[in-house]
Amino acid sequence: MEDKKVLAGLTLKEIEEITDALKASKFRARQIHNWIYLKSASSIDEMTDLSVKFREELKQIAEVSKIKIHTKQTSVDGTIKYLLEFEDGEKAETVLMRFDNRANLTACVSSQVGCAVNCSFCATGKRGFIRNLTYKEIIEQVLTIQRDTGLKVTNVVFMGQGEPLLNLDNVLKAMEIFNENFQIGARRLTVSTSGIVPKIYELADIQMQSTLAISLHAPNHDIRSKLMKIEDKYPMPQLHKALKTYIEKTGRRITVEYLLIKDLNDTIESAKELVEYLKDLKCNINLIPYNPTAKNDYQRPSNNSIMRFKSLLEHSGKKVTVRLERGADIDAACGQLKGKVEG
Repeated sequence: MEDKKVLAGLTLKEIEEITDALKASKFRARQIHNWIYLKSASSIDEMTDLSVKFREELKQIAEVSKIKIHTKQTSVDGTIKYLLEFEDGEKAETVLMRFDNRANLTACVSSQVGCAVNCSFCATGKRGFIRNLTYKEIIEQVLTIQRDTGLKVTNVVFMGQGEPLLNLDNVLKAMEIFNENFQIGARRLTVSTSGIVPKIYELADIQMQSTLAISLHAPNHDIRSKLMKIEDKYPMPQLHKALKTYIEKTGRRITVEYLLIKDLNDTIESAKELVEYLKDLKCNINLIPYNPTAKNDYQRPSNNSIMRFKSLLEHSGKKVTVRLERGADIDAACGQLKGKVEG
């Protein structure tokens, strides 16, 4: 018997092909579509406005999902980290972040299993690159969160495992589905990149209206090269030119992510250099105090040092925020995702 069709990830048109095969109406397809994306059904039996007979027929040829939750951890701050197992046995994380006094529920999704970029501060890259996730595997991460919690995700950030721009076709397709099927607005989708320059030009050409976040993390070539090998391939002057083009073509403000590491890139001199680099770019700056991992000797700066750095940047007229740390106690914070079970 051939494999059953997986409903999660299908467009309305693709679901209509299934209902056509069962000689059912397009209205039935719309009901199934709503159960998948808006009601987060985990099984066909939950689709109670379909007749029992039709559900039985549908179950013969289709199922909702093949993704399994391998492990689930909940932080003291309410953050939930899922290690998901895909059909081939590979695993990647997705994280649900909640923020006090905000209605937003943000899913941090992975775009690859492992990562080829291998930044020195990040646990994910230590695995190396294993494979790209399909667009269905990307959206299944959000569906899994919604099925498990009964909550509706309102924002999606591509900041989990992997470099999204090295899997751009699947990422763009997933974003289209988040927008059209989950009814998540384009402005509530954020793609974070280490700076894959040719792909930034590609995003400029299609005039992406979601938020582009750049993992800059350094004020100059020498420090960035130490932190991020990608700097040797696409150095900061090239990156600056690409970002300027992107901002001009899309009219969108970018987000610059800057990981603060004690005595490395948190100095007054670093702040001045960063201001100079960003002065003609329309951007907000998001400072990320370093989350320790076992693989290096980097340390988190003191709160005084963080606030001094923030103040120096704000004097340049930029909007600067310090990222609220979520899930560090379960290794779900920035740079801590590994995608495997520790033995």
